[in-house]
This record gives sequence, structure tokens and C-alpha cells, in this order.
Amino acid sequence: GAARTCYLMSDFIIRAAIPDDAAAIIAFWNPMIESGKYTAFDTPFTEEQERTYIANQTVRDIFHVAERASDGAVVGFQSMSPYPGLASMAHVGVIGTFVAPAFQRQGIARQLLAETVAVARQRGYEKIFTFVRADNPGALAAYKSQGFRIVGTAQQQTKINGSYVDEVIIERLLS
Repeated sequence: GAARTCYLMSDFIIRAAIPDDAAAIIAFWNPMIESGKYTAFDTPFTEEQERTYIANQTVRDIFHVAERASDGAVVGFQSMSPYPGLASMAHVGVIGTFVAPAFQRQGIARQLLAETVAVARQRGYEKIFTFVRADNPGALAAYKSQGFRIVGTAQQQTKINGSYVDEVIIERLLS
């Protein structure tokens, strides 16, 4: 088989995203969206859309990127925002994590989450919540290894290319 390059966690820097990261993010994220395999997102983003999203982050939004220390390449990101619409759920953050396929299973999601949790506690979050596609066992295992628990499964929650996909509902209390 092909040789696999392994990286130490210190080979990646976790930092706040900036609008200039937009091109690097969509370079790996859009192919993940287009594959129909990793996410409920079904439409690729333009660089301008991603740049605007990053620029418009609120004081409670959290958006980190994982940057390869050797060359500054952005190889992953994690974003979290307050649960939408209800003040009674403002203590709950909804999280999303994406790591370029060539860099998965190297501890990047774990590093991203450690930084996100630290910032989340400072910003008043008490719980993290998300949906993970039931057909994405790698993502589910990554979250579970970091203290998330399965709450349940929403059947036929996502429809990608005409096919239904269940979504596993997970959460982690920060207390």
C-alpha cells in the first residue's frame, strides 16, 4: 500500500479563523460536500460566501482552523454557534468539525475540540450539541472519544442526492 505520512499533534497549530482562510477552507471542504458522504451540507460554498461567514462571526461564535506548522496549510476547521432562535437554549452550542480526508485520524479534531471547549466555557456555553451522519462512523467515533454521548437517531433526517440518511444526535455537557 501507499506510505502514509504521520504527523505529531505539535505539527498543527489551532488558531482563530480569519476571512483570508476562506479559500483554503473551501479547497478541502467543497469536495467533501460534493462527495455526498460526510455532511448534511449539499451545496458547495463560494470563497466570498465563506469569507463573509467568517467575517460576520459574533462574540459568541467560535471558529478555529488547524494549520500545518510546516507550511501554514489549513487542513481542518471547527465552528460553533449558539443554538438558533431561543434565548432559553443560548447555553447550548451547535458544533461542526471538518478535517481534510488526507489528514483525518491524526488527532486534529481532538486538538480543535480542546481549543473550542476552552473558549466555549469562557463564553458561557454549558453544552455542545450536533448531528452526525449515521453513515460517517469515523466522525461519530471521534466525537465519542472526546466525551460526547449519543442521544438518539433522527431517521431520514437528511436527503442527499435523493437518498435518505439518518442523523445521530450527540451532546457533551461542559460541567
